[in-house]
Amino acid sequence: MARVPAAVTTATSAVTASISAVITALTRTRRPRHTPHLRRLRLSSRRSPRFRPVTEELVQQPNPYTRALGLMAVVLLGAWLGLLIVGNVRVPVGPMNTTMTLRPSVTGGTKINVSPLGALELNSHIAPVRLDVNVDQLDPVRAQALVDHPERLSGLQDEVAHDVEHGTLDLAVRSCVAVVAGATALGLAVYRRPRRALAAGGLALTLLTASGATAFATWNPNSVLEPRFSGLLSSAPSLVGNARNIVSEFNVYQEELARLVTNVTKLYDVTSTLPTYEPDPSTIRVLHVSDIHLNPASWKIIASLVKQYSINVIVDSGDTMDHGTSAENGFLDPIPDLGAPYIWVRGNHDSLVTQRYLERLKNVHVLDDGHAITIAGLRFAGIGDPQFTPDRSVAPGGDAAENLAGARLASALRDQRTAGTPVDIAIAHEPSAARGTDGEVPLVLAGHLHHEQMEVMKYGTRLRVEGSTGGSGLRAIEGKYPDPIEASVLYVDRDTRRLQAWDEIKLGGLGLTTAEVSRHLPKENQPGAPQSSSPSPTTSTSTP
Repeated sequence: MARVPAAVTTATSAVTASISAVITALTRTRRPRHTPHLRRLRLSSRRSPRFRPVTEELVQQPNPYTRALGLMAVVLLGAWLGLLIVGNVRVPVGPMNTTMTLRPSVTGGTKINVSPLGALELNSHIAPVRLDVNVDQLDPVRAQALVDHPERLSGLQDEVAHDVEHGTLDLAVRSCVAVVAGATALGLAVYRRPRRALAAGGLALTLLTASGATAFATWNPNSVLEPRFSGLLSSAPSLVGNARNIVSEFNVYQEELARLVTNVTKLYDVTSTLPTYEPDPSTIRVLHVSDIHLNPASWKIIASLVKQYSINVIVDSGDTMDHGTSAENGFLDPIPDLGAPYIWVRGNHDSLVTQRYLERLKNVHVLDDGHAITIAGLRFAGIGDPQFTPDRSVAPGGDAAENLAGARLASALRDQRTAGTPVDIAIAHEPSAARGTDGEVPLVLAGHLHHEQMEVMKYGTRLRVEGSTGGSGLRAIEGKYPDPIEASVLYVDRDTRRLQAWDEIKLGGLGLTTAEVSRHLPKENQPGAPQSSSPSPTTSTSTP
């Protein structure tokens, strides 16, 4: 018998495998309508050994991951549309009529819009949904009742808490309906299959429930104590309120929420004028400015902050000038009329000529070589920058001169404590010099970096670095966006002389009209934090 060539055997095997694959594909899938065309495909497969099972490719199901991503996109878009259309409720909160809405968000939180004054943002929860509260209008009858009967304010906190709770529950129910209806309707429009549409609605409800559970688990009622305000700067003190020691308070959420409602009510009073800011007499308010760099707009801003916040003392941590020449000295003349005592230390852009000129101005107190002075009930000590480098372009950093200045300031602080006159706040221009005071003073202020930061150092001293109150001067145009104008209001307890809270104030620079005020509390001042009977910078382990 003649042997069959190997090539023929291989070709026969390939044809057989191809035919088997086609038959398997047809038995697993729905029979196509065009049977004659399929018959032609079969016949051609017998003629050509190169035939591939193309029918299997024609009827192959979509990738399951692609289907899942498509369904998720339909669910998210439908849920978002549902929330936009019907996912809001009108809720009376005390004397105000508000609208509560859930919105998709990456960070969560709560935003309270008080038009036209601005908005308050609270880090109330972490979830992919944000609660928006719009203050629509003030009910004149309920507002006038509060004005005429101030004793009703004592029960306002319970009323506000009840209103918010009722509105939140109503919003949760309505949002569930809106999300499910939106996802189901869009799923039906896209897939045209009731089962797919119901699956989209069920998945939307599951996602909303998970988001609600996450928000509930991360709910932080104390977030009303540290709001971030954006809007008209003149509205910030009245709307945010005054900082005070809230460590021992009970029911903080209800009390602070009622205070917020009361402030908004005052702002929407009959005359529509801002109320007079009434600071807590138990706090001393320190305005920290730095790095003005010859920006004449800074004086008007500082004077406005002094008036709005009833500032007791201003601290300037240096770089008021740009080159420190005598020709620039006239720029300093508005300081005596700012409305508060002005404490100043020399920066690396300020010369001894600048320092001697300031020493002759009324209401200005120049600190250098660790010299200490008591102003507004607080004791300050400071040292000027040992370097005069107005043309320096290298990145800031500690060097031998700055470290030596920090050591000299720390030595002066120890001498003051030994003499029975401990310093409450130390001042240096360079943060590297300020770090030398760690463990010798509760709070040290610095500048130079042109951006704000706060930290508690190793031995308990809190270092506060101020941004540029001059918006970096002419350097503001070097970057893509102009540098903001920054300052801080520090609230210091009058009895313990310890920092209770601080407001970070940030204004848009060079033509930008934004204004933002953020309230912050030290961790040891948070509700429920353990109180120390004798706070000492050498034993504190708190973080900002």
